[in-house]
Amino acid sequence: MNGLLVAGTTSDAGKTVVTTALCRAFARRGVSVAPFKSQNMSNNSMVTADGAEIGRAQWTQALAARAEPEAAMNPVLLKPGGDHTSHVVVMGEPAGTLGARSFAGGGRAHLARAAFGALDDLASRYDVIVAEGAGSPTEINLRADDYVNMGLARHAGLPTVVVGDIDRGGVFAALFGTVALLEAADQDLIAGFVMNKFRGDVGLLAPGIDRLAELSGRPTYGVLPWHPDLWLDSEDALDLEGRRAGERDDALRVAVVRLPRISNFTDVDALGIEPEVDLVFATRPQHLDDADLVVLPGTRATISDLAWLRERGLADAVARHAASGRPVLGVCGGFQMLGRVIADPDGVEGAAGAEAEGLGLLDVRTDFVAEKTLRLPTGSALGESAAGYEIHHGRITRESGEEFLGGARSGSVFGTMWHGSLESDGFRRAFLAEVARAAGRPEPVARVSFGERREARLDLLGDLAEQHLDVDALLDLAASGAPSGLRRLAPGAGA
Repeated sequence: MNGLLVAGTTSDAGKTVVTTALCRAFARRGVSVAPFKSQNMSNNSMVTADGAEIGRAQWTQALAARAEPEAAMNPVLLKPGGDHTSHVVVMGEPAGTLGARSFAGGGRAHLARAAFGALDDLASRYDVIVAEGAGSPTEINLRADDYVNMGLARHAGLPTVVVGDIDRGGVFAALFGTVALLEAADQDLIAGFVMNKFRGDVGLLAPGIDRLAELSGRPTYGVLPWHPDLWLDSEDALDLEGRRAGERDDALRVAVVRLPRISNFTDVDALGIEPEVDLVFATRPQHLDDADLVVLPGTRATISDLAWLRERGLADAVARHAASGRPVLGVCGGFQMLGRVIADPDGVEGAAGAEAEGLGLLDVRTDFVAEKTLRLPTGSALGESAAGYEIHHGRITRESGEEFLGGARSGSVFGTMWHGSLESDGFRRAFLAEVARAAGRPEPVARVSFGERREARLDLLGDLAEQHLDVDALLDLAASGAPSGLRRLAPGAGA
């Protein structure tokens, strides 16, 4: 099998960035390349053209690879619904739940079979597979049943590159220690390293890189710089940050409520690229005081997050905002919260028989059912065409109000079941114009294309890979496999 595994010293070390960058760089060379991640744990997902659900990151990596996104690229998706359980998606379809204790022992054997089968299938149809690991390969408490890191590499004989985040400090120890903690057969597949998020003169790293090579017997394939314009559809909520419009006094102020189980928060990325929008994530009522638009995003636990909204005083703050005539937008779970009633008779999202009174800002009712809706709808609103994607168990009954992108509108309160609708440039501009009029602010005049911005950032990643990584060596590594005779390390070997 031609391919490689991009592992990392930690979560958020840069595996997704490096994988995406290599997908674009390899594709530029005319290579047929597919991204792959055995198991993604994320509440950010996307619907493929054939109606399958996969992680948003793998969908974006497929775009980078100029390949059609498909379920095999992310055969197992875990969507956390609580502290101890996750909703499971296998090959794009719902497959029950998984408890925390199932991560050890044989509780995931069927998921490993699905992952290995998907990888083998992709390998039969693409020249190169760029696989992304999950977390760290040195989760030694989980190694016996691992199929996402070295278990995957061993299955397919994938040479492995370990990524370390130098911005956090301690990167040399993290890279060396990652190799040293692995069992011997796993170490035989660790071919080298990549450092990520470096700021400053890379020449200062040379002595450390040389010493790491001496101690480990493995090269560093490059050092990616920290770049202020780097942006990708986020995989998880580790790095939720607002995006500021600079010092503009006339910027539209958008407050996105950061729900505990927030999902598909990439819905607001399209607002974040607007130069005349000031975007913040809110967790307290006062964060909404000066907002021109409040957004309630999706969630994997609608009823419990609604209770959190009330406990924090945010429910009353949202109601005050709407009563003042300023717009509120709810997306999927956030839309359901804006309605009258949310019922979960069969315990699809939580406890069976749960029912909650919504905020009552829209005249709709939500009933959760076992069958999940997965589709790519198109339509129009505010005089502009729009498209999006639906991923939900909730069934909406609209009693009154206008129809709005699969949802409802009443005055300045908008609710939609369509994720991603704000990525439609004409509709986003029309919606922001509505917000500006309600706020008494000038309408935004910038003409920004979300699709072009995404493609530009994928090209930026490819450029960074070409400039700062040894792409040819990594492509050769994918074709030839890990070098034989790699040094095996033991803890303390670097002393």
